[in-house]
Amino acid sequence: MNAIVWPKGFVPGFTDNYCSNEVIVAGLTAAEIWPLLVTPSLWPTYYKNSANARFYDNKGPVLAQDDRFYFETFGFPVESRVTEYVAPSAGEAGRVAWHGWAGEEGADDRLDVLHAWLVEDLSDNRVRILTQETQNGNPAKELAKAQPNPMINGHQEWLDGLVAAARAKKA
Repeated sequence: MNAIVWPKGFVPGFTDNYCSNEVIVAGLTAAEIWPLLVTPSLWPTYYKNSANARFYDNKGPVLAQDDRFYFETFGFPVESRVTEYVAPSAGEAGRVAWHGWAGEEGADDRLDVLHAWLVEDLSDNRVRILTQETQNGNPAKELAKAQPNPMINGHQEWLDGLVAAARAKKA
């Protein structure tokens, strides 16, 4: 199975917070998951913790390499830029990642994240969806201490909603 590719400054174990969630389900393909994942305006339809997505520079509605976009999640307004975009293809996992930030650079409340997704077809008509996020900054330090973990729980809701939406679309 494939793994997330981490840029410098966001490697797990060297950041203030890290979370990882994964599902493997039968009866869906990467091609069925991908459009729901890379279209931010669809996120609120299956993930309640996402709102007000919009693109900059006349881009969108689907994410693409280097696109700048904005959305709100976990109570944070998040400015974002796509750092990796590879659509799934035969034998190739889909990869999308974005650097997101909230707050001014150097400010105590600055949060920097790298949120990465990997979607790959497996044998026997199964698909694997992996999402991992690393975070830096004081808000990340606080999130890392929170119990229950809001990032793990929130991202699991995102995965579960994504799978449910793909199944509903297929039905």
